[in-house]
Amino acid sequence: METLLPTSVRIPKVLTIAGSDSGGGAGLQADLKVTTALGGYGMSVITAITAQNTLGVTRIQDVDLDVVEAQIDAVFSDIGVDVVKIGMLASPEIVQTVAKTLRKYGVKQIVLDPVLRATSGASLGGDDTAQAMIKELFPLAYLITPNMDEASLLLGRDITSPDDFKLAAQELLDMGPQAVLIKGGHLDATHTQITDYLLWRTIEDNLEVIQSKEFKHYRVKTVNTHGTGCSLSSAIATYLAAGHDLSHAVAKAISYVEAGLEAGCFLSIGEGPGPLWHMHDFYPTALLDEKEKR
Repeated sequence: METLLPTSVRIPKVLTIAGSDSGGGAGLQADLKVTTALGGYGMSVITAITAQNTLGVTRIQDVDLDVVEAQIDAVFSDIGVDVVKIGMLASPEIVQTVAKTLRKYGVKQIVLDPVLRATSGASLGGDDTAQAMIKELFPLAYLITPNMDEASLLLGRDITSPDDFKLAAQELLDMGPQAVLIKGGHLDATHTQITDYLLWRTIEDNLEVIQSKEFKHYRVKTVNTHGTGCSLSSAIATYLAAGHDLSHAVAKAISYVEAGLEAGCFLSIGEGPGPLWHMHDFYPTALLDEKEKR
């Protein structure tokens, strides 16, 4: 029997390669929520299983290397991928396996969020993992999105203020990626304005040109910030998959995360810092009188 449904509608396809967060606020759970909220089709490769909630991470179990590779093969061999987003890779061996498999498929757009430490402070990958990322994944990456702590770990020195961002981004760009976004959300609370710094390579008249842009935005007053970094990089990946240029994708992703933080202010999920609200466009959380107070 012939179907009357269309079969050629294009939907942006984003593959997240990341760890599982049992609390649902970060990791691949957050990635899939973001991609869905922004109109994409999300797929996942689980690299590690974490036992965590809003209070912290209590256990991490890496997934076997052949299983990681098999998951990537399964997605690429059937569904296909527009953009790959990479999050938590807890060991150098997992980094090497992911890089080897992605090279096999010639992936052009990879957004790498070099997750090395949870917001709670728990280590999600040591210096060996960081060095493996630099060697294996930075040359493949279209964009890397370290926060200030991760940039410090990758460069081996403290990045403490927006004044450090330009040089740090240039040094990270020299390590191989096409673009670097240093996120300023970890600035201390005395900074009411946050600066994110984007540096990227582009081609003009057959010559490589380095461009930069600062994104300044206000700090949302909330303790519910779990999964912010995962969500931002996934939003960028989804907007890229939908055809937006890099600068526009970053700007739209920042706006999406800001709205999620605003909506998350009104939620009580867990005993510790909860997540932003990924589905704010579909399920508003603020009561009318609370909105008016703000």
